[in-house]
Amino acid sequence: MGVIVCNAAPQGIALQQDYNVRVRACGQEQWHVLDCYQVWVDMHEKRAASMACFDFSDRVEVEITCPKLFFIYQVDVRPLSAGIKAEYDAKTIRFTLDRPQKLSVEVNKERFHNLHLFARALQEDIPDPDHEMTLFLPGRKGGAALYRMEELISRIEKMPAGRTVYFGSGLHYLEECTMRIPSHTNVYLAEGAVLVGSLIVSRAENIRIFGRGCLWLSRFERFTGLCAIRVSHGKNIRVEGIHLLNPPHYSVYIGGSEGVRVQDIAAFSCEGWSDGIDIMSSRDIMIKDCFLRTSDDCIAIYGRRWEYNGDSRDIYVNGCVLWADVAHPTNIGTHGDYENDGNILEKIRFANMDILEHREHQTNYLGCLTINAGDKNTVRDVCYEDIRIEPFVHGKILDIQVKCNPDYNPAPGKRIEHITLKDICYTGAGEVPSCIRGYGEDGKVSDVLLENLFVRGRKAQTLEEAGIDVGPFAENIRIN
Repeated sequence: MGVIVCNAAPQGIALQQDYNVRVRACGQEQWHVLDCYQVWVDMHEKRAASMACFDFSDRVEVEITCPKLFFIYQVDVRPLSAGIKAEYDAKTIRFTLDRPQKLSVEVNKERFHNLHLFARALQEDIPDPDHEMTLFLPGRKGGAALYRMEELISRIEKMPAGRTVYFGSGLHYLEECTMRIPSHTNVYLAEGAVLVGSLIVSRAENIRIFGRGCLWLSRFERFTGLCAIRVSHGKNIRVEGIHLLNPPHYSVYIGGSEGVRVQDIAAFSCEGWSDGIDIMSSRDIMIKDCFLRTSDDCIAIYGRRWEYNGDSRDIYVNGCVLWADVAHPTNIGTHGDYENDGNILEKIRFANMDILEHREHQTNYLGCLTINAGDKNTVRDVCYEDIRIEPFVHGKILDIQVKCNPDYNPAPGKRIEHITLKDICYTGAGEVPSCIRGYGEDGKVSDVLLENLFVRGRKAQTLEEAGIDVGPFAENIRIN
């Protein structure tokens, strides 16, 4: 018999009232009502969308009503690859789920005030709050808990390595808005836990941040520069299952780090430079099964930036849903060590992904699948495989260029080589032509293979059919 786990949002968190959502296990009578969190989207015109989440096993029925709408005439449940066909009448939407999904429910073609519904598998490793290795921090039902960082960190460091800090259901505040996590520490955010502030990993190792709770940063101003999670010179770091709501800067910042796993998270942003997951001078990085709706690049991979300087390699992105209200869903190569000989960005793979939106009008920032090698960088051994791109507002399918972007690059890139794009499908229309172009004899693009590229349901047999302009200093560009 199916099981559903959900928890009410704590008092004080911003909720959105556009939808009434409830779920029940198939074959049972009891309904579970879900709170809809308010999430802000789109930096150009900030608008409030909704997010609801629950865990389940077996099969569940979902029912959504829209109290503010006069009449429902169309319902789209995306990504379309999920194959979910909703039934609906004038006021109510119904569908069934038999596996975990991260979905956008769009009523009457509305993409900015939509419902993001995250249905996950039941957690298997919930910590025991009463265990001697656990520091349990209960949330308050009618207010918020405030933690002085010196006292909290002192308590954590007195515990043996492998300890767990457990934030219980409720609202929690961090003094000075940040928590620097010591090595060998787990941080767990329970279902219904909301932590206001940023988690920082700095020159630390063996840290896990996980659970079903939220980091809530909606009330912080853009130029505070706070990221939801910052991993700086970290090693063996895991981030799993939590929700990152509207950080002013990146959702997950990874710099100078090794062995980082980001899995099953959901993130939203609505400010300039509020990227999803950015990776700088790092290696052995895995991003899996994430939903990222951002107002800048969803996932970006760079070399040198700020205090980090080194190559980036062995990066694997799999099973993600990307929604770029601004800029690129994926971006490789912009920043590097231009003062010396650049960096190498290599052994990078994006696989089994859905791109739900790409909405950018600035010429230098177009491309769902983008490699823009600047700052003397070399980008090589990159594979995009099994990528489903749904109709987007404005942009390109792909943009592969060695370039010198006047906004960011003091020097042009050096080279792009050994790039494979396989099983790519775009179902939209009216896109800007894609581009493959070098910068000069010392800035070539070479050895690019496009295999099974489908545009509007037809396999492209030529570069012209694919809508790809091949510019100068690009060689051995093949399509099969």
